[in-house]
Amino acid sequence: MIEIATTTDPNGVLQKDIAKSQHISLKYLDPIISALKLKGLIANSRGKGSGYRLTHEPKDITMLDIYTAFEQIVVIECINNLSYCDRSLHDCKGRNYWHEFHDDFVKMLEKKNLEQIIADTYYECKDLLTTEQTT
Repeated sequence: MIEIATTTDPNGVLQKDIAKSQHISLKYLDPIISALKLKGLIANSRGKGSGYRLTHEPKDITMLDIYTAFEQIVVIECINNLSYCDRSLHDCKGRNYWHEFHDDFVKMLEKKNLEQIIADTYYECKDLLTTEQTT
């Protein structure tokens, strides 16, 4: 997402360029791109075979959006599925803790957006890019 968000190319960034820049295979990247497209976070800039662009501004994409493109938030099964355990609605001494843990995790992911992540990693990425270019 950082790679796509920071591209300066008006046509977006190609999947092969993301794979090369991130040192990952196209095969590994395929399901990542698919999940992000399915969640509506990215789209092809000009149809099939073109580069990828964000569908929203980086400030409007939370880490919760990105995380849930790949995973449901399931801390323990009974929090999301009350029929999982007979004790889910009563008698479970740990339920309140796990419910609070789930809510705190969601809030933590909601609190940070892609724009903040880019700003927080700018110097690290810039330094890495400088090091890679000189080697």
